[in-house]
Amino acid sequence: MNEQQILGELLALLDAQGVTIRSEPLGGSGGGLCTIKGQKFFFADTQAPSAEVAGRCAEAVAKLVDVETVYIRPEVRQYIERHSSQNSSVNRIER
Repeated sequence: MNEQQILGELLALLDAQGVTIRSEPLGGSGGGLCTIKGQKFFFADTQAPSAEVAGRCAEAVAKLVDVETVYIRPEVRQYIERHSSQNSSVNRIER
């Protein structure tokens, strides 16, 4: 399974959790998860390599999805375990 396929699986997991997925040019940073007015968004940076976006997405999945109760393909589960970190954070923007 290549990183593009893994990214698709990760985005589907976020979508299933009610996260709105937005693909936007963000300067190559990879994007990330945020909450705006109580709604969770994942911004996928269209200017970043898919590996960078997939890594950010894996961090978001690790934070939001109870991976013990949802079926996740073994390759995707391993990817999440390798790329998730305790240092990822959800930015909150209140308007």
